[in-house]
Amino acid sequence: MAARVQRMSRLMLKTLREDPADAETLSHRLLVRAGYVRRTAAGIWTWLPLGRQVLENVTRIVREEMDAIGAQEVLLPALLPKEPYEESGRWEEYGDLLFRLKDRKGADYLLGPTHEEIFTQVVKDQCASYKDLPVMLYQIQTKYRDEARPRSGILRGREFLMKDSYSFDTSDEELAESYRLHREAYVRIFTRLGMDHRIVSAVSGAMGGSASEEFLAPAAAGEDTFADCPSCGYAANTEAVTFPLAPAGDPLAHPPIEELDTPDTPTIETLADHLGVPASATLKNLLVKVDGEIWAVGVPGDREVDLGKLAEHLAPATVELVTAEDFTGRPALVRGYVGPQGLAGAAFRYVADPRVAPGTSWITGANKPDTHARNVVCGRDFEVDEYLDVVTVEDGDPCPSCGAGLKLDRAIEIGHIFQLGRKYADAFGLDVLGKDGKPVRVTMGSYGIGVSRAVAALAEQTADAQGLCWPREVAPADVHVVAAGKGTQIELALELADRLAASGVRVLVDDRAGVSPGVKFTDAELVGVPEILVVGRGAAKGLVELKDRRTGEREELPVEEAVERLTARA
Repeated sequence: MAARVQRMSRLMLKTLREDPADAETLSHRLLVRAGYVRRTAAGIWTWLPLGRQVLENVTRIVREEMDAIGAQEVLLPALLPKEPYEESGRWEEYGDLLFRLKDRKGADYLLGPTHEEIFTQVVKDQCASYKDLPVMLYQIQTKYRDEARPRSGILRGREFLMKDSYSFDTSDEELAESYRLHREAYVRIFTRLGMDHRIVSAVSGAMGGSASEEFLAPAAAGEDTFADCPSCGYAANTEAVTFPLAPAGDPLAHPPIEELDTPDTPTIETLADHLGVPASATLKNLLVKVDGEIWAVGVPGDREVDLGKLAEHLAPATVELVTAEDFTGRPALVRGYVGPQGLAGAAFRYVADPRVAPGTSWITGANKPDTHARNVVCGRDFEVDEYLDVVTVEDGDPCPSCGAGLKLDRAIEIGHIFQLGRKYADAFGLDVLGKDGKPVRVTMGSYGIGVSRAVAALAEQTADAQGLCWPREVAPADVHVVAAGKGTQIELALELADRLAASGVRVLVDDRAGVSPGVKFTDAELVGVPEILVVGRGAAKGLVELKDRRTGEREELPVEEAVERLTARA
C-alpha cells in the first residue's frame, strides 16, 4: 500500500534553536524545539502535525493490542454529572484535583479524571446475566486533572490522553484471568513501542482492590522512585516496599525510663549531637493530621517519613502535616519533644515503622520542654496501634524477598493495573443473574495507560545530544529525505520520496528552497526520524548517503541500492 509523502516546504513545522525558558526535562525541551507540541496554557498543550502523528502511532499500537485480547472499544463523555461520583465517594476524595463546573441551571458537573463510575453504570445497564460476562471495555480519551503544579511538558499536564479499560467478571478466578490478559497485552504494547520498562508491585491507594502493579519507564526525569533487587529480580514502587516486623525482644529486659535534660534539641540532629549517640538510637515522632485528626508516626531517627507512602497507605483519607496552631490547647503535645509514652489520653493514634518492634528501646521526647527520655521501650512504655511501612526507602535497604541490598532508580509511570474487586460494583449495586438464578455481585479490574505520557517517556529514553530519536513504529516517518542543495538535488529528492512512498515507505522530505544544508541536517537530527537519506553532491554520480539516526552510522550508496534497502524495511 502506498504511503504519503510529507513535504517540509508545505508542512506546518517551525523548529527552534534554543530551549524554551520553562523547560525542565529533556522531552519538554526537544518536543517543543522539534515542533511536535506547543504550550497553550499551563499544563495544556497543542499537538502539531508531527506530534499528532507520533501520538496516533502510539494510540494505534495500544488499540491493536487491546483488540487482540477481546476488549471492546467505547467512548464515554468527558463532561460528567456529579451524582455517580457522589455515590462512589470520589466527588470529595478527589479534592482540588477535580475540575468542577455548573451548567446554566446550576447543576454540578465535572471533567472526567477517570471513568470507573460511568463504566460500571454502562455495564449495569447493558448486562443482566452471567451469560453477558466476562466483558472487557476500553476507551482512549482525554482526561482532566487540576494539577497544582503542572510541569515537565506533556509529562504532567492538566489534560492528557489515556487508555483506560475495565474488566467485569462473576468470580475472582475470572478477574485473575482478565488481569493476566491485560498484563500480557501491556508487555506487548511497551515492547512494540521500543520502550525500556519495568513491572513493579504498587499500592492501590484510593482505587482500592487487592492486586496492583505499575509499568514504569526508567528515566532521569521520572517522578516515581522504584526499588530493584539485582539478586532476585524483586521490583516495587518505593511506596509498596514492605519490610517484616523486626524481631521482638523482651520489653521487661530494659532499665526504667530515665529523663534527660536536653535544652535546645528540638531536632534529631541536635539531640544526637548533644547526647553523643547515633540518630538510629532515637525515635522520631512526626505529627500529621489524617482527615483533620492528629496522628503520630514513629520511625527511627535516622530515617525520614515518606509522606506520599503514608498517604497511599491511608487513602482515601487526606494526610497533611500539623502546624504550630495545632499545638494550641494540647498541653500533652510539646513541640519538638513529643514521645509516644504516656499519651494514651491524648486522643491520637500511634502508627510506627516495623523497626519499632516490641522490646526495642529508644531515646525520644519526654513530652516536656527541653527534656528527652532514655530507655523508652515499645510494649512496656507505649503501644503501637498499627505498623505501616512509612519510611523513605534507601539504597542498600534489604530486599523483602531475598535480603540483598536494593537499588533505587527514577522512572516515569506509563501504566497501572488493578484488581479492583467489588468496590464500584457495591457502590452501584452491579449484579447479574447467576447460573443458579440468584444475583451475583460483579467483580472488576481497572487498567490504565498514559498514551500522551508514553510519547514523552519514549523521548526521554531514546533522545540524544542532537535531538529526538524515535523507534520506527512510532516515528512520524520511516525516512527523512534531505535535499542538500538546490535545483537537481531537490528534484531527485522528490522523485525518490515518491518512489519510496509507492512501496509503502513513509517519507518526510526536506525540499525547502533557500535553506542551507547545515540547517536541514540539524533539523533532521532534531526531528528524529529513524533513517536520513541525504541527496547531495554525489547525486550527480548516482550516489546518496544513508544515515542511521540511532547509531549515527553513515554509508554512501548507489541510488537504486538505497531505495531497495529502504523499501525492504517498510
